Amino acid sequence: MSGSIKKYMNEVAEIGCVMCHHQGHGYTPAVLHHPRDAAGGAQKASDWLVIPLCPEHHVGSSGYHGLGSRGFYTRYKLTEWDLMAMTIELHHKSVL
Repeated sequence: MSGSIKKYMNEVAEIGCVMCHHQGHGYTPAVLHHPRDAAGGAQKASDWLVIPLCPEHHVGSSGYHGLGSRGFYTRYKLTEWDLMAMTIELHHKSVL
């Protein structure tokens, strides 16, 4: 993994959970989620395509992996690409 990717991933993780931010909960420490739609089969998406999610919104019962993509969309009306767009916007604001 190159230094620029590590730097980017650290910056994105430091944003905190995009779902908590979206829901008005403020900063919550995050782990990085790789969108499944960005890769084929069991492959992992590029490290440039990561979404910061708290453990609950990542793998918890109300999270992306806990609910699955359809359940997550049904509950929140958000796709992985919506979360990616939020991530890009927040990252852009954080580096200005």
